[in-house]
Amino acid sequence: MRIGICCYPTHGGSGVVATELGKHLAERGHEVAFVSYAAPLRLTELPPRVSYHEVEIEQYPLLKHFPYTLALASKMAEVARQKELDVLHAHYAIPFGAAALLAKQIVSERDLKVVLTLHGTDITLVGNNVSFKPVTTMTIQHADAVTVVSNWLREETVRQFPIDRELSVVYNFIDPERHEDETCHCIPDCPRRSQKTLMHISNYRPVKRVRDVVAVFAGVARQIDSRLILVGDGPELPVAREAAEELGVLDRVTFVGVADRVAPLLAAADLLLLPSSTESFGLVALEAMASGVPVIGTDIGGIPEVVRHGETGYLAPVGDIERMTTCALDLLQNVERYKQFCAAARRRAVERFAFTEHVPAYESVYRDVVGE
Repeated sequence: MRIGICCYPTHGGSGVVATELGKHLAERGHEVAFVSYAAPLRLTELPPRVSYHEVEIEQYPLLKHFPYTLALASKMAEVARQKELDVLHAHYAIPFGAAALLAKQIVSERDLKVVLTLHGTDITLVGNNVSFKPVTTMTIQHADAVTVVSNWLREETVRQFPIDRELSVVYNFIDPERHEDETCHCIPDCPRRSQKTLMHISNYRPVKRVRDVVAVFAGVARQIDSRLILVGDGPELPVAREAAEELGVLDRVTFVGVADRVAPLLAAADLLLLPSSTESFGLVALEAMASGVPVIGTDIGGIPEVVRHGETGYLAPVGDIERMTTCALDLLQNVERYKQFCAAARRRAVERFAFTEHVPAYESVYRDVVGE
């Protein structure tokens, strides 16, 4: 098949999953065309059967704000004709889903099919905004197929939007081989064990609760020799620095910035901290588990569908810093229990969330909409 993929090119989960999906589809023989305003972060090189098409953004004195969605739809239509696309797969409802439906009308001679994947904040935050909700509802209702990344998100979408259609759950996924060489096998005398490393990876939006990340680390650091590595960038990153200074741990916090490959970084981690106030899936938790790193997170949204409490990590109520700190110390101070959690985390990631199961699920969705 010939498949167009539209996504945010940043380091958020939706862009990462969309990019990895496109690369795996190309490996399976499909032609894949990415459409966005910048090359996706994890598309550092174009593998065979993959192309990238940039949406041009210009400024006109007459327009206070450049109508990016219209330019996006025009580029989608152009690529659909040029590449003779069968399917346009939009990752995120706004603006990609809405633009894809407009592109479908522009190239009506092609019978282009639109598949929409909802990733979470396009439902709970952006798409639910009063300015966008009618457009989001229309987009979900009229796409040829809609998938969601967790059972929780399916239920939340039905609860928040007046829609009447099937929503298929296709989980996010990892490539086990990319994490295999980086996986810690939890050997008690591993050199990295002399100082414990806690890690947080995100786009540093308010929902990530970075103050809680630093507070949990500070509680751990008072008990054992440890450091905190913060990976990524975003509006709340200065808040993390401020909190670390207030709690007296700034000298033990390392700011790494954006990284296109997280597996090598996770190889240095003992625990991943994910105290978010909302997560529809928690891709970074899955990537940590694939590297054999247990997760300390919150019991909200889709996280419990990924992290098994008391087996691959610990989950606590949002804002319960004391409990998350206690759970982190429980693992870091108990070698045998920690080894069991590491092995269980890696096993669950490989057995339940390998791309070999979930990429074919997307292929099945494509075949259904094109009538194969």
